[in-house]
Amino acid sequence: MNLRELFAKRRSQFWGKVFPYLGYVIQSGVAVVFLFVIIAFSAWYTSLVQNIPPELPIRWIMLAVLFPLTVNSSVRTYLQPADTVFLMPQEARMNEYFAKGWVGGTIYKIAGLILAVFILWPLYTRSDLSPKSLGATILVLVGLKLLSSYGSWKELAMTQRNTAAAYRALRWAVIVLAIASWLWYPNLRSLIFIILISAAYFAALAVPAKHKVAWEWLIQVEKRQDARVMMILSWFVNVPQREQRVYARKWLSRFGRTIPWRKDTAYRYLLVKSLIRSDVFGILIRVGVLGALLVWWTRDSVASSAVYLVSLMIAGLQLSSLRKLHQESFWLHVYPLPEGSRRINEIKLVFQVQLLWAILMWLPLLASLSSAPGLVFGTGISGVLLVILFRSAAIRKGRKVDEDDL
Repeated sequence: MNLRELFAKRRSQFWGKVFPYLGYVIQSGVAVVFLFVIIAFSAWYTSLVQNIPPELPIRWIMLAVLFPLTVNSSVRTYLQPADTVFLMPQEARMNEYFAKGWVGGTIYKIAGLILAVFILWPLYTRSDLSPKSLGATILVLVGLKLLSSYGSWKELAMTQRNTAAAYRALRWAVIVLAIASWLWYPNLRSLIFIILISAAYFAALAVPAKHKVAWEWLIQVEKRQDARVMMILSWFVNVPQREQRVYARKWLSRFGRTIPWRKDTAYRYLLVKSLIRSDVFGILIRVGVLGALLVWWTRDSVASSAVYLVSLMIAGLQLSSLRKLHQESFWLHVYPLPEGSRRINEIKLVFQVQLLWAILMWLPLLASLSSAPGLVFGTGISGVLLVILFRSAAIRKGRKVDEDDL
């Protein structure tokens, strides 16, 4: 069996399922929005480089941008449940199968990291009193990226998930300390520190017990990655229902208890529980926190409005995936839900959560209320109007679906 050809075949099959939907994504207007965002960002960034604020914390900005790009590591394996039977005899040779996915996944992430360095570099060289060399910085970051990718792959093979989580935290600590060392300290001292801490981390990876191939865990991770791609596509077009990852989040279990126990609110209760236990809630938290921080940082300029509206739009797109969570659930057809209650509860919950996010991300602008009241209130009103537009679009889409079903 040629394992390299098998990997290439499965990768082609996956993209063969994805490509037919890309045309619908482009038709939805996302290409125009993306182009607009690029143009707006280019204009804002050019103005920022030409008029750099005094005491700009450029090293902290570099660390905040480069750390997640360096530490983020994932590998597509395209493994399937049946592989625990049919590929098990090839376990000793599975490195041939995984090598292509690891190399390909690492290379395109390195390309994205280098692109981010090139974008940040004009701002960095104009702001920092003693900037590093561009070539040396790229080499250090690529080396750390390779180390992070290797560590992430070893974490997947560990026999204990608690141990893997601890090593993930260790990997993040190593990468953030290494990047900070490079940005803040002289070259020679920083390189010695990076080499020593990387060698210690590399040696520590040999300690935990590992599977030769962690079949069940790799299959589960692959299902999550596949579901994440289909979830993004579901923002623009109907796609087949995929398995969703469920998080316990017991500290949020009290939410939903105040919902009246009636037939017309039963689906709302299910949606609330599904939201707080899904990937969508984690993404919303990250978008909200990052959006609020960026709004606060740019609060004295029009850029804060653009950042605010883009973040709110991303939150709305994420929330729209709630409509896909139970689209094919058998029990919802068995349970006697009142006609139309599903769509009413979906639209109402999405509207309320997005409006809450609009308020939370708008609060940092209050720091500029005395100096730019028009900008503060104008941005808030624009956010509310955007939420209302999302709600109106969902209502129109629901009516269209009803008409198609007649």
